Amino acid sequence: MPNPDFDAPNPSPRPAAAAPAPVRLDDRAVMTAGILGFGLSIPWLTGLYGPLHPGQGLFWAGQAGFVALAAAIWLGNRWLLLRQREHLDWFNQPWRKLALLVAANVLYTAPLTVAGLLAWFHGAGLPVDTAALRLVVATNVICVLFVTHAYETVFLIRERESDLMRVERLQRARAQAELAALKAQVDPHFLFNSLNTLGHLIAQDARRGREFCDTLAEVYRYVLDSRQRDLVPLADELAFLRRYHRLLELRFGPTLPLAGLQAVQAQARDWLVAPLALQTLLENAVKHNQAAADAPLPLRLSLAAGSVALAHERRPRRSALPSAGVGLANLDERCRLLTGQGLTVRSDERVFDVTVPLVAA
Repeated sequence: MPNPDFDAPNPSPRPAAAAPAPVRLDDRAVMTAGILGFGLSIPWLTGLYGPLHPGQGLFWAGQAGFVALAAAIWLGNRWLLLRQREHLDWFNQPWRKLALLVAANVLYTAPLTVAGLLAWFHGAGLPVDTAALRLVVATNVICVLFVTHAYETVFLIRERESDLMRVERLQRARAQAELAALKAQVDPHFLFNSLNTLGHLIAQDARRGREFCDTLAEVYRYVLDSRQRDLVPLADELAFLRRYHRLLELRFGPTLPLAGLQAVQAQARDWLVAPLALQTLLENAVKHNQAAADAPLPLRLSLAAGSVALAHERRPRRSALPSAGVGLANLDERCRLLTGQGLTVRSDERVFDVTVPLVAA
């Protein structure tokens, strides 16, 4: 893996992973419905009203009191749940958390229910119904445990979603850092090879060297511009490839005929590609294969199935050209980071064909 310190003249350390934010839960609607539902239904179903009926004011006063009791039970247990979540979690201390959760719910809910019901029997002038008292206490404790379990389930689901999003952001940041490091290698590599070619031309033909220098300035302007983008329009990359091919013609003459460029340009409008991808393929073909005026190396560009390919015959050089060690491996890694797909290389004794994945514009 490339060294990230090579990324820029003024590198900055990668930001540390941020601590996960606490899960926020807007339960106002559920809480209101739950308080009203339990406060109105449990007293009615357990017979706490005794002989009282809706035609009496004491009946409605009792309903208001039971709703208030349900609110006190719900809000109190909710507060206890949120407080213990600040100090305990299911993964590090599961049994302690479970014991404290059950104990807090029971020790809060049961005494509060008993106190509320005794106050009701005394205020309404009704005899204490022990059976109803036990039934309501048990019902409240079971309901509280069920609601607490529902709260914990929702919290765990939200925390899981938050963790997945956090991991995704970290993976994206890592991919961007790796991509930046890979892109930083392209510029010096390209410049190294271009200066080698320019030095060769100046020594042999000053006029062609001058044209090469002018064309190189246009080409390198594109190289600098592409540094700011992860993907570029395929049409722009093809225009750049045409200029780069001209650089090769100035050095080697008509030994590298390139077919299919115009046909691909006609279909390039809807596609994006990794910057300098096609130039890398062309450079790789020149670096590793022989070409001469009496034996040119035909190159064919093609576009199909969301990818662009460059194919040529295999004519291995007897002696390798100087190389900075950056080429198809770099391009393959950049494509994987940008598109999720790497290069497809088909090679046999006669043909070498490299396919670059594209992204729909």
